[in-house]
Amino acid sequence: MKTLQTSALEVADIFAAFQEQYRIEHKLPLQHRNAMFAIENCRTSALGGHVDSCDSCDHKRISYTPCRNRHCPNCQGLNQIKWIDKLSSGLLPVRYFHIVFTIPSELNRLALVNQKCLYDILFKAASESLLMLAKDPKHLGVDTGLVAVLHTWGQNLMEHPHLHIIVPAGGWSTMAGCWKYSKKKYFIPVKVISSVFRGKFLAFLKQAYRDGQLKFEGEIKPIALKSNFKQLLDTVYEKDWVVYANKPFKNSSAILRYLGRYTHRVAISNNRILKMDKDSVTFKWKDYGDHDKQKIMQLPGKEFIRRFLLHILPKGFCKIRYFGIFASRNKKPMLTQCNKALGLRSEKSKFTGLSWQESLLLVCGIDVNVCPVCKKGKMITTTIFQGKRGPPAFCGEQIRTIKC
Repeated sequence: MKTLQTSALEVADIFAAFQEQYRIEHKLPLQHRNAMFAIENCRTSALGGHVDSCDSCDHKRISYTPCRNRHCPNCQGLNQIKWIDKLSSGLLPVRYFHIVFTIPSELNRLALVNQKCLYDILFKAASESLLMLAKDPKHLGVDTGLVAVLHTWGQNLMEHPHLHIIVPAGGWSTMAGCWKYSKKKYFIPVKVISSVFRGKFLAFLKQAYRDGQLKFEGEIKPIALKSNFKQLLDTVYEKDWVVYANKPFKNSSAILRYLGRYTHRVAISNNRILKMDKDSVTFKWKDYGDHDKQKIMQLPGKEFIRRFLLHILPKGFCKIRYFGIFASRNKKPMLTQCNKALGLRSEKSKFTGLSWQESLLLVCGIDVNVCPVCKKGKMITTTIFQGKRGPPAFCGEQIRTIKC
């Protein structure tokens, strides 16, 4: 294999180069096999596609189907923009705080083996901590809302489960019948949030253990013993749990631009991959433990795949969740009430009712319906072909098409 060093290098290329040997050495769960196949074959003939023909000239265009897998680095751009626009129409135009909840590293392997259970506990403990403290008259005495986004990785691709949460600087005071603002510099003291979060997380974890919801496999198998599990809990309870709060953003537009970088991010983007040879993959990463220095890491190809697959979420698992006044059951009446009190009016998403072609035109300025050759005719779909391993008979190679 020749050494590849190009800005066009993708995760799909790494899968194609190293996955055969990786599959021989590892037993892959279904969601890992599906994700690998989808990413490797995204926008190739393996997933099918269609042929568009211009109704004015002889130009033909072959387009291959994107995989739309949520772990694919190529399929998140338009979804991210549409999500941000939809959320912006449902957020209040007030200041927002960005709060990050992280669990101790001693729990990372337990979380990896019990992804759905532990990540659900992480969402529940973090959201209940903030909503409970906000409701407490000692702090704010209000009903507030949260938008939480799960990330499971660090820049080195190792497991690092944490939640990014945005919370408005205040909430609805039922007693006063108005919107009540929090302190300018902080929502609730971070040490208080951290202490409550630790207590709730460990209480939910104990309950999951008592109910037999946890699995203990591989290197964490000894933790299944009651004495060992108790020792683990005692160890993490003695630690200070990390809850980090950024300075408040001035308005919802600023927090949306910031949060947008996190919502549809995957474990590693293609632009971080620098080089691939017959044995290894080289990529850039930011070392937050060393003053955010940019560094270069080289991993064996199989190890790169292993680390990437650590972050494939269980099928159907929701990694973006809404709580409090932003929850779906509360959103319409509560936001209407809050907007009225603030003298504002709710807005609709600009993507509502648009097709994907119209959305692409709105975001990227690309009109896929206009012939790129004559600029006059319309591109009309004349042939649809089903996916298969290998290119269709009328096409000599696999081609990746527009990425937005």
